[in-house]
Amino acid sequence: MKFEKIKQEIMADPMNESYTKMGIPPLFKASVDARIAIVGQAPGRKAEATQLFWNDLSGDRLRDWMGVSREVFYNTNRIVHLPMDFYYPGKAKTGDAPPRKGFAEKWHPRLLDEMPNIEIMILIGSYAQKYYLNKRREKSLTETVRNFQKYLPEYFPLVHPSPLNHGWLKQNPWFENDVLPVLKEIVDKNL
Repeated sequence: MKFEKIKQEIMADPMNESYTKMGIPPLFKASVDARIAIVGQAPGRKAEATQLFWNDLSGDRLRDWMGVSREVFYNTNRIVHLPMDFYYPGKAKTGDAPPRKGFAEKWHPRLLDEMPNIEIMILIGSYAQKYYLNKRREKSLTETVRNFQKYLPEYFPLVHPSPLNHGWLKQNPWFENDVLPVLKEIVDKNL
């Protein structure tokens, strides 16, 4: 299968040699039946250890935002996961280190070429939005998310669903009132 071949190429890439030597495979999901692509930062430590993306409290919140069960989220071929880096990048001073430069640029186009039925890309956080929206982004992540309608039907920008963003959610009630109902409707339509 094409996706397995690409996975083997990712593992053989010198950029990923240290992970491959440690027996850590790239964490992504691709399917020819995909209609929804979730693009986040990179797998966290727990996701890499369990080989299950969004396997934490952030994932619980993301599934709630999307209106899908854990079972649907992981078992449907309609939802795929393409983080900006397929490997846990390690810790930084605050939170996880950013995804490695050049990773998404190298592998996303190859994988997306094999998934012609994707209707929407959910862009979670600033790294995904910077890469896919580039100069079309607003001056802040908040304003990009607030103006999500202007990126439809191709992209849907979201703030990260981390429990650490509780304060942001409280300060921006429009997100739950105006953004999430549209996200749920789009997800439901594409499942």
